[in-house]
Amino acid sequence: MDLTRRRILGWAAGAATFGGFAVLSAGGARATPEETSKVLSDLTGGSEPKSGKITLTAPEIAENGNTVPISVDVDSPMTEDDHVVSVTILADGNPNPGVATFHFTPMSGSASATTRIRLAKTQNVIAIAKMSDGSTFVDKKEVKVTIGGCGG
Repeated sequence: MDLTRRRILGWAAGAATFGGFAVLSAGGARATPEETSKVLSDLTGGSEPKSGKITLTAPEIAENGNTVPISVDVDSPMTEDDHVVSVTILADGNPNPGVATFHFTPMSGSASATTRIRLAKTQNVIAIAKMSDGSTFVDKKEVKVTIGGCGG
């Protein structure tokens, strides 16, 4: 078989078309509550996370799902013996439940972070704090995402 410029361009066009279909078909996938529970279980080592110590702040209604402001704050002395190791943010309606992970050390001084996340629809946002002693704490908020600020 001769490798001509026309044949190579035809293969490239076919590969690009196939790749586009693969991206489009994967883009519609959403995480299920079961997938989110599995990620949560993996983060906590299978133990039940406690409530308290961590505060997740998120709007009750987000008029623009492209930039939803959230912040987390963990009550910890941040000493060598007692500090926050990480805080992970999950969203159970996004294609991948894991949204962000923030890592801390005793030198961080405090365990707090603020960011903006993208939410495609109304869903639960979950924050899990992992402490230096292996314990975990959780806070959860439901964020209602409206389309164009119409309240629906």
